Amino acid sequence: MSPRPASLKVRALQWLAQREHSRSELRDKLLRLLARPAVWVPGNGEGGGAPDDDDTAAGDAAGAAEPAAEVETLLQWLESRGYLSQDRFIESRVHARQSRFGNLRIERELQQHGVVLDADTRQALRRSELQRAGEVWRKKYGAPAPDAAGRLRQMRFLAGRGFSAEVVRQVLNGADDGSDD
Repeated sequence: MSPRPASLKVRALQWLAQREHSRSELRDKLLRLLARPAVWVPGNGEGGGAPDDDDTAAGDAAGAAEPAAEVETLLQWLESRGYLSQDRFIESRVHARQSRFGNLRIERELQQHGVVLDADTRQALRRSELQRAGEVWRKKYGAPAPDAAGRLRQMRFLAGRGFSAEVVRQVLNGADDGSDD
């Protein structure tokens, strides 16, 4: 038995049930879903199947704005019902990433999703960055490097995880006393 195509609303709710999404991420997924050829979407008035050559040119010009408007309406509906929340997305993404990554990496990832951290969350991450970097370093290495090459390797590792240069220096110098700035 082949799976029945789902409406946009059902598909969006399925994605949101799996994990939190940012508005821009969900918009992109829904627009890609609509852009697939021969996708049946209930309520679009089409009979399905491949479009005729005559329909293609007119459909491309007139239908380009219609899917975007339909997706925007659905996103507004999801937000008004509480299914889509930027605050929940930020909270879940920060919670999932903070034990392994530094502030720079977390903020960059959120920016890619079109989301910016609020001041309180940013401050909380800053306060805990030294401790988190120390834990990541201890888990990976556990002991100071015996030579300069090893020290550089450890520095690159922490910097690659998105920890600031000052925090990396403090961790490697053993200044893991919790002071920041």
